[in-house]
Amino acid sequence: MPSVVLIGTLDTKGEEYAWLRNRLVELGSDVVVVDAGVGEHDFLVDVSSERVAEAAGSEVRALRERGDRGAAVTAMGEGAAAVLAGLNADGRVDAVLALGGSGGSSIAARAVRDLPVGLPKLIVSTMAAGDVSPYVGAKDVTLMYSVVDIAGINRVSRAILGNAAAAAAGMARAYHLARAEQTSGGPDRPLIGASMFGVTTPAVDAARERLAELGYEVLVFHATGSGGRALEGLAAGGMLAGVLDLTITELADDLVGGVLSAGPERLTAAGAHGVPQVVAPGALDMVNFGPRDTVPGAFADRLLYVHNPTVTLMRTTPGEMRELGGRVAAKLRAAAGPTALFVPRQGVSALDAPGAAFADPKADAACFEAMEEGLRGSAVAVEDLDLHINDPAFGRAMADRLHDMITGGTS
Repeated sequence: MPSVVLIGTLDTKGEEYAWLRNRLVELGSDVVVVDAGVGEHDFLVDVSSERVAEAAGSEVRALRERGDRGAAVTAMGEGAAAVLAGLNADGRVDAVLALGGSGGSSIAARAVRDLPVGLPKLIVSTMAAGDVSPYVGAKDVTLMYSVVDIAGINRVSRAILGNAAAAAAGMARAYHLARAEQTSGGPDRPLIGASMFGVTTPAVDAARERLAELGYEVLVFHATGSGGRALEGLAAGGMLAGVLDLTITELADDLVGGVLSAGPERLTAAGAHGVPQVVAPGALDMVNFGPRDTVPGAFADRLLYVHNPTVTLMRTTPGEMRELGGRVAAKLRAAAGPTALFVPRQGVSALDAPGAAFADPKADAACFEAMEEGLRGSAVAVEDLDLHINDPAFGRAMADRLHDMITGGTS
């Protein structure tokens, strides 16, 4: 029987969780109830708030007496995450369902953050109609707007919570069956994470095809900020055998102030966790903005390219490219695992080809020189190829080098 874990603050949402539990049972799910509240109640749970608090190194009584709601939410979120990790290791989680306001949603979001991608995570929240990035992060969390406040069962909440229960039960059933099939089907192919943009698609396609021939399954991440964060998260979580980081444009947005930054930690997780990585400066020639009229006035005199009505690209200058090259070198130099840098001398994107809108050999050279200078004397291998990044030979060469790193071979 598929198992759905209900996690929430039972001291304030007991009526709603009781309704959800009964509905899930009717839908054929086993239900595990985890209490992440610190108040007293008489709700029958499977994992008590005391156990959740202890998993975070705290005590419910101490949290209650302290009277600091923020501290309690933080502690119970951490404890709930630890409890879920244990339940998942025991094979008792096929889906997680939670509901709440800002506090309950924060606890649930932290609780599911470390669960594997693909394991269903559904949160019914009063906060789901606004900026949901704090709750979703870079994981596959599904949010459902509660419409009304979560305060009792009424005509509206009954419909919405009913849909949530049905969704969780259905996803749990599908996940349960898929896990059983996976177990009986033998080992999976090793996973490779690759970064891609529209202007580097041919390169990634060539690399992906070659890696498939070599026996890998390739997960491609769109370098839009959230995609880069997702790639970093999987590398840090131990899910990837290797990383083919061909498109690192998010670093340019982080430096200049574009809209697709993945944060300053981009291009660090694989190195920090010893995951083999092959990197290229794909799409460092551009900073991303929204529609043309949203580009900051400070950039009015810069070289702009309207990619489509909702995306405007700005060419990076030689100075910015030099700084980016230095940053890339510093990140790669700090890597604890096998690392290689591939330099495409004929351009770093489809727009940075001879005769194309962003062609600027001087700017590219500034980046390449900074990278090579910053890596001189390091353990990072540098492959300087007289190819455009989208030449199929470039992508295949990166794939072959990554395979050699993973298998211990030599190029």
